[in-house]
Amino acid sequence: MADRRSFLVPKHIHELRPYIAGKTIEEVAASYNPKRISKLASNENRLGCSPLALEAAQRSFDTIMNYPDPAGTNLRNKLAQMYHVKPGNVIAGSGSEGIMSLIMRTFFLDHEEALTSSGTFIGFIVLANSRGIKLNQVPLTADYRFDLDAIADSINPYTKIIYLANPNNPTGTYFTVEEFDRFIKRVPENVLVILDEAYFEFASDQPDYPDSMRYRLDNVITLRTFSKAYGLAGFRIGYGFAHEDLITNLMKVKLPFEPSSPAQAAGLAALDDMPFLQKTQDLVIRGRERLYTLFDHMGIKYVKSHANSVMMVMGNEEESTNLTEFMLKEGVILRRLQAFGLPDCIRVTIGLDSELDHFEGVLRRF
Repeated sequence: MADRRSFLVPKHIHELRPYIAGKTIEEVAASYNPKRISKLASNENRLGCSPLALEAAQRSFDTIMNYPDPAGTNLRNKLAQMYHVKPGNVIAGSGSEGIMSLIMRTFFLDHEEALTSSGTFIGFIVLANSRGIKLNQVPLTADYRFDLDAIADSINPYTKIIYLANPNNPTGTYFTVEEFDRFIKRVPENVLVILDEAYFEFASDQPDYPDSMRYRLDNVITLRTFSKAYGLAGFRIGYGFAHEDLITNLMKVKLPFEPSSPAQAAGLAALDDMPFLQKTQDLVIRGRERLYTLFDHMGIKYVKSHANSVMMVMGNEEESTNLTEFMLKEGVILRRLQAFGLPDCIRVTIGLDSELDHFEGVLRRF
């Protein structure tokens, strides 16, 4: 029976390393039973989510016996209005990663290749490997940024999709308008560029940040999410913008009834709650500065971030492992980044003041 199962499963799936999320509060409680737990591993919004979004989701339960709107009409219309595009340029899905999976299913042929950087969002790497296509990765720069010139140099006749995360997860760094302008001129028209802007709301205030929605490029697909700044990670809802020909074909392949009705309702309402978004952005700015000051005082190397997290750079992999394990036992959940190809690094989500108090206290004890 085992041989039969092996015969049925393709080689690239056998060899696939699945995405492993950060530990949950329940897992840490069961394993270590600490006095308190601060979850600073998964870049969630520690403020929670908009009260307007919760109310809208709860109202949607009145019609939960019905299938969701397969086109996500209200949400797509709202996003189109906000960003001055047509609804046909917008798609909604189960998180930005859900749309990313849809892109891979829709556009790749077996002989084609993907291109990205090392040290970036591991979800894209898992999706590329699960599709069984060749994945080429270019090293990050010495300061943990995407090397767009080197990525452009690596484009070959088989390159179909280039994945760029801006700001990058997990490093929190971003590439500039000048760098992107130089890069995109070198990308052939038949190569798709995924611009993953999951952390857009934390970087858009930078004057040299290349907001992809200002470009309107036919071969660029912008991805954004409600999981970070809007605090709707548990609802799994994201959205994307692209040329309507690309969106039309993505809609053919998309599962017909995603996102769910509560997710669509929550996303739609969250877009109207600007005070909550501002409160989130303020919390992140204060939290980043607090961590910079702490790390400077303690002599810990780190990377300045434009996301809702800060990446610590430890002396080596052993030190990174020891610190995250010590933190877990004390109830502080961090994200060690060996799976991202950064074994000496640790990502710290910006939490509430009480959570950062907890983190700082345990770090000083370590």
